Amino acid sequence: MRTLLAVAAAALALSACSGGREKPDIDTGTYGAGDNWDNPGGDWAESHFSRLTDISADNVDRLGLAWEYDLGTARVQEATPVVIDGVMYTSGNLGKVYALNAATGEQLWTFDPEVDMQSNRAACCDQANRGVAVQGGKVFVGALDGWLYALDAKTGAVAWKSDTITDRSRGYTITGAPELAGDLVIIGNAGAEYDTRGYVTAYDTASGELVWRFYTIPHDPAEGPQETQALETALATWDPDSRWDVGGGGTAWDAITYDPTFDQVIVGVGNGGPYPLNTRSPDGGDNLYLNSLVALDRETGEMKWYFQETPTDSWDLTATQPMILADMDIDGSKRPVILHSPKNGFYFVVDRETGKPLRAEQMVRTSWASGWDMESGKPKLTPEYSNYADGPKIVFPASSGARNWHPAAYDPTRNLYFASFVDMGNLMFIPPGQENPPRKKNALNADAALIFTADLAAALPTLPPPMQEAIKALPQWQQVQDMPFSSQLRAIDATTGEVKWAVDHDGWQDRAGVLATASGLIFHGDVAGKFQVFDADSGKLLKSIDTGSSILAAPMTYRVDGVQYVAVQTGWGGGGWGFVPPYAAAYAKGNANRLLVFKLNGGEVPIPADLPPLQPAPEPPAQFADATPEMIAMGSALFTENCSLCHSNQPRAPLPDLRRMSEGTHGAFDKIVLEGLLLPNGMPRWDDLLTPDQAKAIHAFLIDEQTRLRARELELKRQGKPLDSRSLTILSNF
Repeated sequence: MRTLLAVAAAALALSACSGGREKPDIDTGTYGAGDNWDNPGGDWAESHFSRLTDISADNVDRLGLAWEYDLGTARVQEATPVVIDGVMYTSGNLGKVYALNAATGEQLWTFDPEVDMQSNRAACCDQANRGVAVQGGKVFVGALDGWLYALDAKTGAVAWKSDTITDRSRGYTITGAPELAGDLVIIGNAGAEYDTRGYVTAYDTASGELVWRFYTIPHDPAEGPQETQALETALATWDPDSRWDVGGGGTAWDAITYDPTFDQVIVGVGNGGPYPLNTRSPDGGDNLYLNSLVALDRETGEMKWYFQETPTDSWDLTATQPMILADMDIDGSKRPVILHSPKNGFYFVVDRETGKPLRAEQMVRTSWASGWDMESGKPKLTPEYSNYADGPKIVFPASSGARNWHPAAYDPTRNLYFASFVDMGNLMFIPPGQENPPRKKNALNADAALIFTADLAAALPTLPPPMQEAIKALPQWQQVQDMPFSSQLRAIDATTGEVKWAVDHDGWQDRAGVLATASGLIFHGDVAGKFQVFDADSGKLLKSIDTGSSILAAPMTYRVDGVQYVAVQTGWGGGGWGFVPPYAAAYAKGNANRLLVFKLNGGEVPIPADLPPLQPAPEPPAQFADATPEMIAMGSALFTENCSLCHSNQPRAPLPDLRRMSEGTHGAFDKIVLEGLLLPNGMPRWDDLLTPDQAKAIHAFLIDEQTRLRARELELKRQGKPLDSRSLTILSNF
């Protein structure tokens, strides 16, 4: 049990490490990136805006491929490259790093962090990595298994590495890009759906030594005093009998931004775990600092202010979406602000000095709140439409968010904010028997079921009749029928939130990141593989290039030897990656990840060949002699709970469809699941959670599924029909 003396001593030790650090000298008078793109956001404001104008509306029709680079994986690409003095640095899945000649694509070096593949067990949303930080001859990257690396920028050699995980018995990972703040490099972790307690950590860029750590939520008060006064204050917003054993969530998996004006680090904090407030904190409460923007002093890590965007979270409405810094005229005076559109459906303009919201505009349907009270700075909560502890509720927006990690862009010359917005909800309910379940170690502890409104009408008949009736009686049911979802690229007035123009996407999975340029261009990719350029003022489509590769990441632009280039990484993945939409390039052509770089008078983009038609599922082995309907039903439940997040059992899914297992895979099933036979390939072992009898039940269920699928597909083949068949997106995390 910690004592007040021990906490004080630890605080003094960390403070001593940070003493005498000089404030970084950053020119905030220049907005937008120039020839260099020196961090994933482009400039000090992380605006995803470029001052370059060589490529314009007058000549963008000549845009073509300059070069491409094979990223050597078929998993997921979410990073925006960094270019400094003609060298491009970027990351791929797991935290791999690539250094390339930015003009030619020549490989200078690569780095593979040799990740402990058991960490895939705690990766809700694929092996994503959102970029690198570069400074002082070093490249910084976080690996999926929680190690932070500093690499020599010339050779890729490891200068140092630090373990960011405080408790390796829990489900921590890293998926975000490190943030530089002078001689500090700051990183957060993912894992709020698992059994974690969130924090961010600052390390010395030269040595990798820990300088300070800020926990985003309190620990069990029975263990002694909190680490900081900010957490003592937060404790009053939690039930003392909260589910501290599960961890509470609040991981900072993205959106960490250094603000040089006030020498502060602003952190976007994630959702609660478990999801339902009634389970996590039975007596309720705002549960600070979940779903908040938190400003920390750069030198000490002490909290300066916070702004909670979604109090009483039960809906996975995180504040971890990328933020943009700006100076804007607000109500007759110029203020330093944050532009932020998190998952919760609102667009915020937040004062960077005080944390006070100056604007809060509703951008999509929000059934958890009816609006925003600017006087109190808090939302007008509507628990009657969103508290699913007393029955199923249709909650807008969905847990995948009105916005997510996909970066927005801000053009200060037009005062326009460009971003993808998804207007979709989800049915949320607590499955019977999961009202207050025990902690599942290093495993999902969300404890809520979700069905997206895009699928709800089709899913409704599969639910128990009493639940069907309860859902139809909800006022939001009509909204689902009227518009299950919409997904748009929007240009909005950054001061008022007014939509100036909008372009519809092909589906709700489309929400890729955005690049804006001073020449009035908006660059944006999509899941179908189209790389598109729009007019910033009107939304008119100026250029569309078919790449044959699904695009999620934000593009960027840079100039080398007087030539402007535009680059984007391609590859399907991330949250819900097992459900590849049928219109996706990844569905038709596979998911070979590439880095595509364009310039004026470039060439054609090589298009991958179509995948061959699906063939009937292989014949499974005979069912176990002792298999009963009860065993198969238990296997189905265990599969849904433990396996389906990765193995969606969908056609063309990135991970194997286990209804199509080969004879050899069936023969090695227990060795794979319980002994880690395929651990080097990314398939973790499960013997700590599953008994041999439970693994057998899952196997029996999959044999039954494969038998049914084979019979169905043989009949479809006999009839000359395609075999592509899909099931509902019942549960997905973004």
